[in-house]
Amino acid sequence: MQIKLNKFKDKLYIYFLLIALFKIFFSTSFLQASTFEVKNTQISKKFDINFDKNKVIDVGFKIAFDNLILKIAKSNDYSKLKKVSINNLKTMIDTFSIKEERFIDNIYYANIDVSFNKKKIYNFFEKQNIFPSLPKEKKILLIPILINEDINEISLFSENIFFRNWVGKEKSNFQLNYILPVDDLDDIKIIKENINFIEEYNFKEIINKYAIDGHIVSLIYKDKDQLKVLSKINLKDELIIDNQIFENKDFNNDKQLNEIINKLKIIYEDYWKEENQINTSIKLPLSVSISSKDQKKINYFEKSLSRLDLISEYYIYKFDSQNTYYRIIFNGTPKIFLSRMQSFGLQLDIQKKIWKLK
Repeated sequence: MQIKLNKFKDKLYIYFLLIALFKIFFSTSFLQASTFEVKNTQISKKFDINFDKNKVIDVGFKIAFDNLILKIAKSNDYSKLKKVSINNLKTMIDTFSIKEERFIDNIYYANIDVSFNKKKIYNFFEKQNIFPSLPKEKKILLIPILINEDINEISLFSENIFFRNWVGKEKSNFQLNYILPVDDLDDIKIIKENINFIEEYNFKEIINKYAIDGHIVSLIYKDKDQLKVLSKINLKDELIIDNQIFENKDFNNDKQLNEIINKLKIIYEDYWKEENQINTSIKLPLSVSISSKDQKKINYFEKSLSRLDLISEYYIYKFDSQNTYYRIIFNGTPKIFLSRMQSFGLQLDIQKKIWKLK
């Protein structure tokens, strides 16, 4: 009987060993697949005696990297990040694929997708003392109001040249998707009734008509020599006031109008990026145990970890027949980690040094 029991224990141990090895392999694979994807980068080069396809692809890598930093870095950090050498840049690329290669009139055209290693990108940002932002798209209600101080006139909705031209061909690195209010006579009446204290007015009667979590009210004052833009920005239940002045700009000139709109969009993007910045210099080690018998819970826990950009890595560091132990490196505070886990329906007992998944 004792021999049979020992054999059973041996088989049980081997069973858990195989599961743990599988889980370790899975976790490592996840880390390798943790990437920033930059798709559809267009490149072209004249096909002549000096044509070098590798150099053309290198140009594509640089364009893709520029598009990435435009998405996850604030505008005042671009110049620091663009200085990376092509050799250093290549070390941050996991994979790439070339699509739609063709030659037309002695010009080589291609479309490439590039996958950048997220951990290496974060390390690069950290060395530059720059905090990256999590790329998160967000719908935002924009209410632009043009006030011509020269003739004491207010232009609303479709009468407003900024309103008509704001939504166009958006840049792929922009995260804010703008929703403009529809022409509404009641809204026009409300705004005109409050025009004398428009900067203090909260616009709630208009904002509450739209099921959008976030809004920007842009008050655009025009006189002969300049445009002054007062922006009331509410992205996460916190009011931000931004003031900008554009000297000697003629918004009746399409090019100058687009420059003003693009500048304002970049400013608004920077505020949104600031809301989603992560401090990669914070490397909080966490230990979490899960019952080895609950494979379904283990799978869901790892799936939840894979959805958190604030996790730089995780792995199994110990296991036995009772529990599987995870080490997690988290770029944030314990409170944020617990909050994110709760959003996935996961509760942790944190009474001991090693937290336990309930």
